[in-house]
Amino acid sequence: MSEPATSVKGRYQRPLRALRTPRSYIPVLVLILVTYVLSVALTQARAGSAVLAVQIATVWLILGTSQAPRSIRLVANAALVVALIAAVLGLVLQHNVDERYLPTISCLLYLLAPICVARHLILRRTVDRETLFGAVVMYLLIGMFFAFLYRSIGANDSSAFFGAQGDGSLSQDLFFSFTTLTTTGYGNLVPAANPGETFAVSEMLIGQLFLVTALAKIVSSYRPVRQIGIQNGDDDEGG
Repeated sequence: MSEPATSVKGRYQRPLRALRTPRSYIPVLVLILVTYVLSVALTQARAGSAVLAVQIATVWLILGTSQAPRSIRLVANAALVVALIAAVLGLVLQHNVDERYLPTISCLLYLLAPICVARHLILRRTVDRETLFGAVVMYLLIGMFFAFLYRSIGANDSSAFFGAQGDGSLSQDLFFSFTTLTTTGYGNLVPAANPGETFAVSEMLIGQLFLVTALAKIVSSYRPVRQIGIQNGDDDEGG
């Protein structure tokens, strides 16, 4: 028996509705992936300004999606204005300004973003698809935060971050950050000294604790929206 046309149409419209939903984490996830691709692909001078521009859009979207309170929005908006000015200055000033200061601003933006997401997920009453997407977004934001933190340390420290291998590129910082976050640890890139070593240990601990506590709890408690609706209907009938 063929499936009704309305059912088929509804199935293909669900992803589009999710992208249009103001509080959906799917657009945020897309922007994070765009940031990663740009960070790896753009190697020319002043590429950091383009990456920072996408980060500004990402954090701005996170503020709305996570329903951040007014106090956090005021601080975030001030940070976004500073980041926007820095992105513009990075395009017109010397390349070393772009290399030294933009990673630090990117790091601060990605420090603020996962805090907003964590607050929103804790306050959510149901554990559904959006909660799962929010947890994935938070996990990726943590990895991106540490990557730009390593980049900032390497750009502003007198010694090379990776020792004999130099400060590394942003692509290498991202690779090192996510292999550290997941405790994969290939060993081809290693911080030469502190504070890089301490931050790397911190990232490993955060990554493991996040996977075995927060994400595991979300997955175990996950219920589809349809199942939640059915249960609520049963409760109403029982009442």
